[in-house]
Amino acid sequence: MVICLEIGRRIGNWGPTPKAGKGPIGSSTIENAVFALFGLLIAFTFSGAAIRFEARRHLIVQEANHLSTAWLRFDLLPTSSQPSIRKSFRSYLDKRLEAYSNLDASKKAIKESEQLQGLLWVETHAACQEKGDPATTSLVLTSLNHVFDIATSRSTATQVHPPLIIFQLLFLLGLCSALLAGCGMSENHKRSWLHIISFAIIISVSVYVTLELEFPRLGLIQVDGADFLLIELQTAINASP
Repeated sequence: MVICLEIGRRIGNWGPTPKAGKGPIGSSTIENAVFALFGLLIAFTFSGAAIRFEARRHLIVQEANHLSTAWLRFDLLPTSSQPSIRKSFRSYLDKRLEAYSNLDASKKAIKESEQLQGLLWVETHAACQEKGDPATTSLVLTSLNHVFDIATSRSTATQVHPPLIIFQLLFLLGLCSALLAGCGMSENHKRSWLHIISFAIIISVSVYVTLELEFPRLGLIQVDGADFLLIELQTAINASP
């Protein structure tokens, strides 16, 4: 952006020396239109990224609630069936945490957690058949189904982003805005480094924060602050018999 500002300034200095406050006819209208479009694009992109960021945190809370409910409802199953089910459930929770805490092994952990879903369902369904109580079957299998559904929702939420062309347009308009701003500053014989650096930093930081919100866990802004709920649940489950 600093380079574009300098290029714009040099372009503005070509030809006759412009009079103060007087650029080419209609230039201010074009500049205002580009800056307005750039501002709207940043606003909508930032707003959408923030909404999706909060939605991802909300899904973590939901998953912790569903996991906790399923764990408690295992008490309704026959005592002889509970140990193996609880062991599989602990392994499932471990893989769910690993899937988002270790991005390098994320795909493998998610795949293993999906395999554990099948094992959990078979074991729990067999235990419900052994119990022979329709109310117990409904409560336990419904809570387990919610656990699996929210896992799918979280996996899908991590892949929902605006089309790539939106971000490309954001970068392009940012550079175009810097170019036009440089042209507008060409009326001054001396460079105002304060304005140049401030403009470049403010725009760059705004775009960077938008990208951070859109792709949490990959940068400075992390959504894993809500993971403490799952970690606490994991600690409580591992401490229980």
